[in-house]
Amino acid sequence: MAVQDPVYKILKWSLLIVATVTFIALLWGTYRTYEGAPPIPDKFVTQNSAVIMTSTDIIAGKGGFQRADLMDYGSLYGMGSYYGEDYTAEYLVQLAQRTEAAIAQRQYGKQLQALDPAQNYLIKKEMQNQLRNVRLDISTSVLPDDLAQAILGLRTEIAHKLLSNNFSKGWTEARSLTPKTALQTADFLIYSSLTTVSRRPDGTSSYTNNWPYEPLVGNTPTTATFIWTWVSFMFVFLGFGAVIFIYHRYLSTGIKESVDPASAIFRGFHALTQSQRKTAKYFLIVALVFLVQIGAGILMAHDYADRSSFYGININGLLPFAFLRDVHIQTPVVWIGVSWIGAALFLAPMISRREARGQGRLVDLLFWATLIVVAGGLIGDYAGIMGWVGRSWFWIGNQGLSYLQFGRLWQMGFFAGLLLWTLLVFRAMWPEKGQFTETLRAFGSGNIRLEHLLWASTANVAILYAFGMIPLMGIDKSFTIQDFWRWWVVHLWVEQSFEFFAACVSAYLLMATGLVSRLTAERTVLFELILVFLGGVLGTGHHWYWAGEPKMWIPLGSMFSFIEVLPLLLMVIEAIEQRQIIRREKGRFPYSLAYVYIIGAAFWNFVGAGVFGGGTLNAPLVNYYEHATFLTLNHAHTALFGAFGLLGIGLIYFCLRYAAGEDARWSDRMGLWAFWLYNAGLVLWIVLNFFPIGWAQLAAVYEHGLAYARSVAFYNTTLLWQWLRFPGDVVFAAGALLMAWDIFTKLRPFTKDFVAHKHAPGITSRTHPAETAAAHDTTGQ
Repeated sequence: MAVQDPVYKILKWSLLIVATVTFIALLWGTYRTYEGAPPIPDKFVTQNSAVIMTSTDIIAGKGGFQRADLMDYGSLYGMGSYYGEDYTAEYLVQLAQRTEAAIAQRQYGKQLQALDPAQNYLIKKEMQNQLRNVRLDISTSVLPDDLAQAILGLRTEIAHKLLSNNFSKGWTEARSLTPKTALQTADFLIYSSLTTVSRRPDGTSSYTNNWPYEPLVGNTPTTATFIWTWVSFMFVFLGFGAVIFIYHRYLSTGIKESVDPASAIFRGFHALTQSQRKTAKYFLIVALVFLVQIGAGILMAHDYADRSSFYGININGLLPFAFLRDVHIQTPVVWIGVSWIGAALFLAPMISRREARGQGRLVDLLFWATLIVVAGGLIGDYAGIMGWVGRSWFWIGNQGLSYLQFGRLWQMGFFAGLLLWTLLVFRAMWPEKGQFTETLRAFGSGNIRLEHLLWASTANVAILYAFGMIPLMGIDKSFTIQDFWRWWVVHLWVEQSFEFFAACVSAYLLMATGLVSRLTAERTVLFELILVFLGGVLGTGHHWYWAGEPKMWIPLGSMFSFIEVLPLLLMVIEAIEQRQIIRREKGRFPYSLAYVYIIGAAFWNFVGAGVFGGGTLNAPLVNYYEHATFLTLNHAHTALFGAFGLLGIGLIYFCLRYAAGEDARWSDRMGLWAFWLYNAGLVLWIVLNFFPIGWAQLAAVYEHGLAYARSVAFYNTTLLWQWLRFPGDVVFAAGALLMAWDIFTKLRPFTKDFVAHKHAPGITSRTHPAETAAAHDTTGQ
């Protein structure tokens, strides 16, 4: 049935246009990124034509960089872990210092410290000139002898460090490297540092837009960095006003339609279908994997405070920091993803009020396949870091890219699981044969409803994950290009796909529980999605300011990443109104615990992703100094768990509550305790750890440069605040333990022998067709 609402039609076609235009623009930006990535000369030579390093060595060294998982100890172009040094900044400074020393010996026959200020100034200027004039756009790059000498000495030192334990810095030797591959890895790291200071052919800035800030080499913000910061702040304040006006004019007070009982299909409780009962193990795995993530995080946090041991026990040899970080940042992707997968599979039969034939068996298949992929990925990751898988590291070991650590074989398996998930959701929502054609016709004609958007959001999650596997059969020779595709998953997958799913499922639950009308839900979600596509697609560009991508990403990334704040503002406004609606139910609303988490997710989405992210850190001038500091950790923790983790937990509690029916033993108490402990833990992290260290680190960058701000010497000045991470960890972990036990105790309704009352008081009794279908479905046993 066609939708007659004119506002809905405008929003629907506006969404289609915005989605099309933004992805076309992203494809154009992809072409420009390939075109503008830092080139690799065939060889670097001295003035006497002696070869220093070749493109073959540099490309092989990039493989060594990934194989040794260096990105999860330190960072490159600010991308990776903040535990160790930023390799680009650290080796840029060391190159500069070694070059200065070589110039001093050549010109004056003295050490640099023995020269007067005027001589030091002249040497510094010559060093800067040598570094800036390194040519990367020609096949043979001839280096001045002073710089060549510096590179050769630094190359040997880096290789030695890679193959040696240094527990005082928390560094465990790269067991997967040999002396030859360690030297090649050093070549890659030195080349990467050169891209931060070597001028592009137009001569106006380096390949990284003069990042990192290092006074020694003369790296300072570009003019565009300043201008687009000012424009972005102006634009976002204008956007705030526009969002508030449109919401209250067309989406809130402008809607007088009452709730349609036919849309409130979740009003009441019914017997669980075969496939719904089988989702119980998904929810249990969520709780267990979440505890694993917290355990790894606690060990990592202790490493920052005491790098040499864990309360006197040296565990670095057995559990290298890089592996702990891999576990800590891969497991949330797993448990948040599994919570959404399980919840969508549970809700889909409630929407169709039918059980697709064989759905239970397929739900089981997806679960066990996912479990094998995740277990294999984590085991392979550890084996790769420990050097046990040899040349197979890329396929079954560790890819060495933050958030994409799993070997390609496991990554392909995870992608296949996501495709199966979206297929299962589709067949559960439209289980009859004729509905398949009818649904495709609806998509083709543009007559889409909230159900279609909800399924499309699952397909969007699955499809976008695939872009993290480019190139499919190996690694790209350019880190800039590899990192470009990595951010399609780390940011685009989250800020577009995750937000797409979150907006659709939140709106559908509101409508299906009878809290808002279909018209309100559909108008609101379409407007949110327009803003999500505007900010989430091209807004990814703020991750491409400083990693070798072309200059175009500074205006695009800054303008559109600021738009990311706008849908988050809308979600908070909507959450406030949702809370008011629930309060008017006066205790009759059975899903209040689930909505505590969902509304909490909207709050932390705005604070973590908006205030701590898009509203501040994404501004180019701010990001220039802040990038790769603890303030980014603050944004990451509050946004990922606060926004998407709480939403996943809220969806689980929704499913658990429906499964319990009118069972008098249901209680919200333990879930509420867990919720407030989570929030208290997040606040303690911010106040006692992220902010005190992050602001001090930002000041250190501004005063001394990034290399110092990421050194052990700086971190040693913050040891008190590193230890004060502990209170937040304890409180947060207590919440996780309570939640895990609460979920476990609430799984009884999923067993076959559980019989609950099927109808809530005051709700008209009606037979759920899914019950009848389930009774005849023996294929799902």
